[in-house]
Amino acid sequence: MATRRNSTHQWKFYRAGGVDQVDLSSGADLENLADLDKKLWVALACPTSGLNIEARSLELIDTEHDGRIRPPEILAAIAWAREVFRDLDDLFEGKDELPLASIDDGTAAGRDLLAGARRILANLGKADAKSITLADVADTEKVFAETKLNGDGIVLPESADDEATRKAIEDVMTVLGSVRDRSGKPGVDTAMVEAFFTRAAAWTEWLARADADASIRPLGDATAAAADAAAAVVAKIDDYFVRCRLGAFDERVGEQLATPESSVMADLAQRDLGAQDDGVARLPLARPAPGRPLPLVDGVNPAWASRLATFASTAVAGLLGPGRTALTEADWATVRGRLEPWWKWKSARPVDVEIQRLDSARIRELSTGGAKAAIAELIARDAALAGESNQIENVERMVRLRRDLVPLLRNYVNFSQFYGTRLAAFQVGVLYVDGRSCELCLAVEDVAKHATLATMAHAYLAYCDCTRRKDAEKRSIVAAVTAGDVDNLMVGRNGVFYDRKGDDWDAKITRVVENPISIRQAFWAPYKRLIRFIEERLAKQANEADEAEAKKIEEEATGAAAAEAKKPAAPAAADDDDGGKIDIGTVAAIGVAVGGIATFLSSVVATILGLGMWMPVGFLALVLAVSGPSMLIAWLKLRQRNIGPLLDANGWAVNAFARINVPFGGALTAVAELPKGASRSLEDPFAEKKRPWGFYAVVAALVIAGLVWFFGKADPYLPNKAKVSTVLHRTPPVTSAAPAASASSGK
Repeated sequence: MATRRNSTHQWKFYRAGGVDQVDLSSGADLENLADLDKKLWVALACPTSGLNIEARSLELIDTEHDGRIRPPEILAAIAWAREVFRDLDDLFEGKDELPLASIDDGTAAGRDLLAGARRILANLGKADAKSITLADVADTEKVFAETKLNGDGIVLPESADDEATRKAIEDVMTVLGSVRDRSGKPGVDTAMVEAFFTRAAAWTEWLARADADASIRPLGDATAAAADAAAAVVAKIDDYFVRCRLGAFDERVGEQLATPESSVMADLAQRDLGAQDDGVARLPLARPAPGRPLPLVDGVNPAWASRLATFASTAVAGLLGPGRTALTEADWATVRGRLEPWWKWKSARPVDVEIQRLDSARIRELSTGGAKAAIAELIARDAALAGESNQIENVERMVRLRRDLVPLLRNYVNFSQFYGTRLAAFQVGVLYVDGRSCELCLAVEDVAKHATLATMAHAYLAYCDCTRRKDAEKRSIVAAVTAGDVDNLMVGRNGVFYDRKGDDWDAKITRVVENPISIRQAFWAPYKRLIRFIEERLAKQANEADEAEAKKIEEEATGAAAAEAKKPAAPAAADDDDGGKIDIGTVAAIGVAVGGIATFLSSVVATILGLGMWMPVGFLALVLAVSGPSMLIAWLKLRQRNIGPLLDANGWAVNAFARINVPFGGALTAVAELPKGASRSLEDPFAEKKRPWGFYAVVAALVIAGLVWFFGKADPYLPNKAKVSTVLHRTPPVTSAAPAASASSGK
């Protein structure tokens, strides 16, 4: 049986990222997780997307289906697992295979689930298997592919044990179509069966009315053909006899009706006529005259001759006797009266086109036989298996919890995976760029929105657009750069991103959030900025001077051209060629900049040299004055660097200040290093020529010594002949040591 909750459970905590995190290492820890103060959970919500955990597993935990997982859903999953697992320690196996012996058959839920697992294995032909895998339950159609009954309330033709029931199911599908069952095959359900047999009953009842009333079928089976033939000419026959009666009423009217208008005759005369010509068909069946019978053979409108012949051979011959060549109005009344019941009965036919896909005899057979009861009994047998078959999702849930629940908790209740040796679930891959690999990469949906909050992480962030050419797929990520320098990281820089599946993506940096990476980098940052400032200042001064000089030359050239156009041409002097003229403005600008920098440096050097024996302290103070503020800011930001805002920007609710200190940052970003034991040749055939650094050092030393002598700092240590006051015949510049010297002489 599963471990039961213990209010005196002894929790274990460990320190990571500056946070006390609970250790989850046993089923008892999971059993009592509901009693752990939520303030000690590292996270209180996470999205179901952007994690290296299968979306289906998270979907089964996300019972509210809102795309987020919260503590109640975590605890509900553990509570359900406690009902169906014998021991919650099984959840720490992390495998997608579930031994049947792990299912607790001492609970109702466990027994149902065990029966469902065995049903699934039996359907797959693995009835003797001792365990069930995720692959066994992942494909529902495969599970029920070979089963006749699967508990979904849908039966297939092959589900029937006898040929009559199988054929009846096929007839239902012929009329109403089909629905797909769990195996993906077409079948019928209860609603379809009820609808079909309701239609069949209505059709059968309609047919029975003809059997009960002899007047509906005066010619027996030949009635339908006779009635159809009469219906085809009934309007024209009525028209003929009305014209004849009008002629008897008034000869003038009869004559006009018997003789078509001249315009109609003219129209017919102007074209080639056929027996089925519309104009001909509009003429009467025959020439009407008072009391004249309707001829059925001779003197008939050609457009109607064939239909009258069919009418005569079926309806007239059947109802009045054969051999008739004409039809009186009284005869027509008799024929019409005998066929009227049929026409009324047919007009009452159920409006059901689909049922007519079967012949009437088959419809009667299905309606009056036992087909409906047989199919209903088959559906009932199928539904009886619903309890076992419906457990397929619960079996899948159990297998997935065994594999994925503990990894989720170790990225939710604590961040042991993040601070351990494995990539956390929210780390989507590794970015390689500028000679380093960045492991802290997160998926990003909206870069602008994410960066707004992620800035509070105080980490150096590189947002990248990633593309994969083989399928034109795109995605965005953010990578935290936590080691190395950032001199060559910039928008537009390309790299390669490897996702957790090992697929590679082209990555381009689209946005950078700058923050310190290390104290060492912060130390050198002011000097790098100074060098960049000097380079930019020199370039700007030179560019401005060059533009001014170019503009001046252009103006002079324009003026000279205008002057030359107003006076005769003169031979050019040999020394007027400006081709070799030096850009004095540019040189002057550079000289001013260099002079200013030299003056500043000279004052700094003079100040330091004026400290005497305290020069090392002064030099250290200068270094601290330059690098100290940058290092202090870096130290403060590095103490605040944490993973929380990066995850919160993705929809998490991080519940702790999970730090990324310098040592841990160095583990998250690896800088390129030569392999251990690798040999290295320092000979570079394309290396720049070696410079005489020794000579430069000697010159620098001589310059410094000269400055020391010039400012009189070396006078106390030199003979009178070598002192600056003697050589240059002047008093040395006053320094901080002068008042002391005066006081000494005063004594």
